[in-house]
Formats: sequence, C-alpha cells, structure tokens
Amino acid sequence: MADKPQSGSLFGVPYNFERPSLKRLVSSYWQPGDGMLVEKPFGIGYTLNLANWRAWVVLLVAGVMLYLERGGDTEEFEEEEADEPVEVVVD
Repeated sequence: MADKPQSGSLFGVPYNFERPSLKRLVSSYWQPGDGMLVEKPFGIGYTLNLANWRAWVVLLVAGVMLYLERGGDTEEFEEEEADEPVEVVVD
C-alpha cells in the first residue's frame, strides 16, 4: 500500500495527523505575527491564535453565553411557572 501523507491540505482545509509534541502545541496556539485563526497542531481545520486580542474577545463572548445558558439569570423563567395554565384554541 502507498503511504498516505500525515499532513497537508484538502479543499483548502488543512489537516495534520503527526504525533503532537509540547513544543509544536505551544507554537501552534501562540503565533504573534499571524491572524486570529491558525492551523490546528493536530486534527482538521483551524483554531484560535491566543497571541491575537480578537481571539480573547471570542473566548470572552463564548464564556458569557455559556454562563447565561447554564443558569445565569433564571428568575424570569421561575415566575412564569407560577402563572395559571393558558388555554389555546385552534380553529
């Protein structure tokens, strides 16, 4: 059988299945001169460049959304449960 390449690009999406090392992981996530997205050190696609301030904004927004989804402000919904049932008539 022919050996398949461990890294490359397929339809413009990068992939890399070489065994990751600690040095390669750190250098992949921290690239000060590059944009917000960089190639993943292992796997398929792109990941955030933690040396870019825009990546931290994305992480902050995702964290706030996760906090609000998991129960940040549940008082509004608890009040609605105490209301009487509503009858819906469909013609």
